[in-house]
Amino acid sequence: MSVSEYPGVAACAACVATPGAVSRAAKAAIEGGRELHLSLPTIHCAACIQTVERGLLARDDIEDARVNLTRKRATVRVPATTSDAQVVAAIAALGYEATPLDSATLSAGESDKAARDLAMRLGVAGFSMMNVMLLSVAVWSGAADATRDLFHWLSALIAFPTVIFSARPFFGSAWRALRVARLNMDVPISLAILLALGMSLFETIHHGGHAYFDAALSLTFFLLAGRYLDQKMRSVARSAATELAALEVPTALRIGESGPETVLLKQISVGDILLVQPGARVPVDGEVISGTSEIDRAFLTGESDPVLVQNGAAVRAGEVNLTGALQIRADAVGENTLLHALADLVSVAEQAKSKYNSLADKAAQIYAPVVHLLSLAAFAYWVWATGGDIRHALNIAVAVLIITCPCALGLAVPAVSTVASGKLFKSGLLVKHATSLERLAEVDEVVLDKTGTLTRGTPRLVTDLAEDDLAVAASLASVSGHPRSRAIVAAATARGVQWLPLEGASEHPGMGVSAQMNCQSVRLGRSEWIGAGDDSATVLDIGGRHIALSFEDALRDGARELIDALNAQGKKVTLLSGDTPAAVGHLAADLGITDWRAGVLPHEKAEFLAQRSAAGARVLMVGDGLNDVGALATAHVSIAPASALEATRVAADMVLVSTDLSRIIDAMRIAKSARARILENFAVAAVYNIVAIPLAFFGLATPLSAAIAMSTSSIVVSVNALRTK
Repeated sequence: MSVSEYPGVAACAACVATPGAVSRAAKAAIEGGRELHLSLPTIHCAACIQTVERGLLARDDIEDARVNLTRKRATVRVPATTSDAQVVAAIAALGYEATPLDSATLSAGESDKAARDLAMRLGVAGFSMMNVMLLSVAVWSGAADATRDLFHWLSALIAFPTVIFSARPFFGSAWRALRVARLNMDVPISLAILLALGMSLFETIHHGGHAYFDAALSLTFFLLAGRYLDQKMRSVARSAATELAALEVPTALRIGESGPETVLLKQISVGDILLVQPGARVPVDGEVISGTSEIDRAFLTGESDPVLVQNGAAVRAGEVNLTGALQIRADAVGENTLLHALADLVSVAEQAKSKYNSLADKAAQIYAPVVHLLSLAAFAYWVWATGGDIRHALNIAVAVLIITCPCALGLAVPAVSTVASGKLFKSGLLVKHATSLERLAEVDEVVLDKTGTLTRGTPRLVTDLAEDDLAVAASLASVSGHPRSRAIVAAATARGVQWLPLEGASEHPGMGVSAQMNCQSVRLGRSEWIGAGDDSATVLDIGGRHIALSFEDALRDGARELIDALNAQGKKVTLLSGDTPAAVGHLAADLGITDWRAGVLPHEKAEFLAQRSAAGARVLMVGDGLNDVGALATAHVSIAPASALEATRVAADMVLVSTDLSRIIDAMRIAKSARARILENFAVAAVYNIVAIPLAFFGLATPLSAAIAMSTSSIVVSVNALRTK
């Protein structure tokens, strides 16, 4: 009972398994399974855990389920053919809210070794800094001669191992840059820390009156604070291309002389005949030579209704066979399939996006060489001015390096980004990419997917049926797992309609469901199969009386508000969909979108984004399907709903956890505010340097006062970042 005007699908194979379907264990052996992580915000007791786990494990399409009450999360093991949406629906039927979590973001939040490592180094630097400052107080208070030297040596014993341990991230980054004859922000940072330590040791050995161990530790502490904030703000995302490649099944059923045999995918050649059972993924690109079934083509088109395939129809690797066994002839295998081509497209797009430079990187490209030149100039000038007093000249050069050390610059972006990311999290958005906020603030165009993005991706029955007719329709629909069958069942359940007894109910692959009821024939399915003689896609036949059924996809919460706000801001809005022109045009007219395109394939979406980018447009792409992955990776910045497939969430720069699309407008507003605060922080750093550099250059600031001034500028930058809220 597919709908001819819809080219895509998203039905669950397990829901429509026929007697010819392979067992759950066999499917797991052939295809392998996967783990799905979900947030369960409404669970609150042990009974909730028991209800969810037992309810899920009672289903044939769930292999394992574990619920963690403390974290309010569930880990569910499912076959590769079971979608996230089906698990979420199963939990909703048990009375609990569930939201899929990106496992890359999850692992970044729970086991981010880099963030933990920085936190440990930050703690050591802070503890040592406070102890050395206590020793410095005694020196400032008038300690002299042997007492002063003792305090300096104690400070050295604390400072050297601390810097070697805590400043290692800066030293490593600076060395990697210098090895390829390049300067980055960590080069002046490392040089300032090492020179401060070196000069302090030199002064201590020669019984000098000044040592700057506390300055070196202060630099290390504040810069580590900025690095830690930056690391916590990010999520370590896996490659979306890898997630796409994971859709390829490792084995297939090849029909040989002795019947079907399980073989590795790499053993399949062009021309081989393969058997694809109901519930299995198609392993290769090929042509159907025997059988009739419905195919889930959602990864390619993004649309939710199944597609009828029979002899002569083309199928693609990654599609899911739903209702009937198919024999296909392999036409393209492995790297030659469309699935691999899509993965390659995404990989290229991801690499292109990674070349985007943040504001801090751009500033550092100019800042780092200037700092070194100024310090070198100060050293040369004072060697000349003092007649060769290298010790005095080096002291002033170190003061210049410390006072111009890009601590405020290093904090300018991560401090703001952390505050903005926290604000967005409260609004239902997860920021995944380090520069996504900056890119979101630059957006001047928005491209949107239709099904699953602007709409819920689930059809809703809009035909007002009499209660008796709805009871017949729901009884027939309960036999099938087709999206429209589920819509009929949902409508009947909402009205409290009871199912009627059926005799001989059976599902006809790709056509519909038939049965006997009260000695008369009843059918639900395609109009051409029923012989309705009209253009309606789905028809209910009760003893020869035909009733056309109409369906529509409900809008997501906030969809209308989002489009209205974008139009009010004068931003160009484009709707790209793999659906039919009639469906796309109707939705576009309803929402006030004047620029829309229907029947768009995945590579065409990515090409459209690439063309807009080449024309100078900075486009925000919002999509949820695998057909959107290439476009998401190509766009200037991208957002995926939490209900999207994992590969889609991985490719996106942000994940919309909230069900309200209008939160995207909030994100754009916060991103602009964050950009303004970042530029203000750069201005603060610039003004500070304009005032402080001449003082240090002409010997009016010691390394100690330079460290105090540097710390003050860092605090000002951090306080200004809080204004993002």
